[in-house]
Amino acid sequence: MNREQINAFVDEYTGGDPDEEVLLLDGLDEAFIGLTSNNIRAVYSIDKIIECLSKDMSEEDAWEYYSYNIECAYVGEKTPIYIKTT
Repeated sequence: MNREQINAFVDEYTGGDPDEEVLLLDGLDEAFIGLTSNNIRAVYSIDKIIECLSKDMSEEDAWEYYSYNIECAYVGEKTPIYIKTT
C-alpha cells in the first residue's frame, strides 16, 4: 500500500472521525498490514520493516535500527504495534 491508500483505509475504518488519531511510520508504508479493532492503532510487519530498511543498509544494520529506533520508541497510547509473521 502507499500512503494515500493507507489514509483512505484509515478514514474508512474510523468513519473519517478527525479525533481518531492513527500514528503511521514514515517511509515504511510497504510494511503496513492493518489496524487493531480496540483503541485503533496501526499494525506493521516486522519482516517487511526489515525488508524496507535493508534497501538502504545491511540486514544487520536494519535489525539494529529497528530495535533501537522503532521497536523501543513509545509515542503514547497510539504507538503502532509490530508483529512477527510466518
